[in-house]
Amino acid sequence: MNLYEHTIIARQDTSPSELKQLTDKYSRIIEKNEGEVVKTENWGLLNLSYLIKKNKKGSYIHFKIKGSGSVIEELEKNEAIDKKLLRHLTVRVKDFDLNTNYFEKKEDGEKFTKKDNPRN
Repeated sequence: MNLYEHTIIARQDTSPSELKQLTDKYSRIIEKNEGEVVKTENWGLLNLSYLIKKNKKGSYIHFKIKGSGSVIEELEKNEAIDKKLLRHLTVRVKDFDLNTNYFEKKEDGEKFTKKDNPRN
């Protein structure tokens, strides 16, 4: 089984209930094709680097998936025709980082410090 990290960007006007439906829909597609969703993260509404289909922002949903290449093919085929999605990206990885949530909101008063940066 291969390990994949898969991110989809939904339109900025997508409601929270529609985001939940999108997450469930793509999780079912993964499981129906003998894949496994290890973790799902909702990164929230983030600014895009450039306009995509007249959208300045997008709602990001990130999946960590175990499965074969056919799972990803089926997933991307369904995402290509979904009008609620702006973009999708799949990256094959060697192992998952299940401990760090990079888009977690910090509590008020907490500041980002150099030691919080995983690249240092």
